[in-house]
Amino acid sequence: MTRVEDKTRVIVRVPATSGNVGPGFDCLGVALGLYNSFCFQSAPEFRIRVTGAEAVGLELGPDNLAYRSFCYLFTRLGLEIPTVALEADLQVPLARGLGSSATAIVGGLVAANTWAGEPVSPQTLVDWATQLEGHPDNVAPALLGGCQLSLAKQGSVVCMSLPWLEQVVPVAVVPAFGLSTAKARAVLPTVVPREDALFNSAHLGLLVAALEQGRTDWLTLALEDRLHQPYRAPLVPGMDQIMAVARAQGAYGVVLSGAGPTLLALTAPTRQEQVAQAMVEAWANLGIQAKAHILRVDTQGTQIER
Repeated sequence: MTRVEDKTRVIVRVPATSGNVGPGFDCLGVALGLYNSFCFQSAPEFRIRVTGAEAVGLELGPDNLAYRSFCYLFTRLGLEIPTVALEADLQVPLARGLGSSATAIVGGLVAANTWAGEPVSPQTLVDWATQLEGHPDNVAPALLGGCQLSLAKQGSVVCMSLPWLEQVVPVAVVPAFGLSTAKARAVLPTVVPREDALFNSAHLGLLVAALEQGRTDWLTLALEDRLHQPYRAPLVPGMDQIMAVARAQGAYGVVLSGAGPTLLALTAPTRQEQVAQAMVEAWANLGIQAKAHILRVDTQGTQIER
């Protein structure tokens, strides 16, 4: 086994992501301006320390996802795994559909690749991250930034960067309850009606065209979905009602972020505050606390501090 030259430390900052984005089930995602940071530093013995808004209840042993992803790259390359102390600062809500697991996977892989002298290409990092995550819609924008349309086939991922309109602001409203991806996937059918598949194909095409051509007037229709949101709605109390409230306040459209339960409204800058407040109040009326994050689209993706 090849030994890797010791480094002092590597710090990686990874953005949150919203997967699916309406009709783009498992293939479309966008990076958002909310971040998790991971610092890997040489140490005499392995340890993990977690800080930040989402520090409670995380795995602090070798099963930690960021650490496992760090080790994965060294193992794939046949390199000796260095002994490190991992410090993670977590601001991305856990189990809320904002790509927290993708930040850990991408953060661990990119840190390991930097530590090893960058022997792995960005393409391979996307491929390996997808293998660890299971689908590319979160890991691709987390690594590359922006809005990414991704296609995974036979262990390789093709990513296409889509433009994001400056006049479309993402407003993520996060309720005070979690929803595991496993539970959200368990409610999905294994077979869908042909008309639903055709519906999503057409709406995804319209969404891509709307982003490419700057047609915000197409977004309300383009963001509709039949492959995952109708099945997951019962897991998110008041989802349809809150979506309707946001649209009434001027949002172009509202989608379930990833597997949920976060709802992501896309709106004009002039309506962002009203949309955010209305969604929070609508959830409060159902007895559920929620927090709104008025965000920007992160165009840089994962950033490294050597």
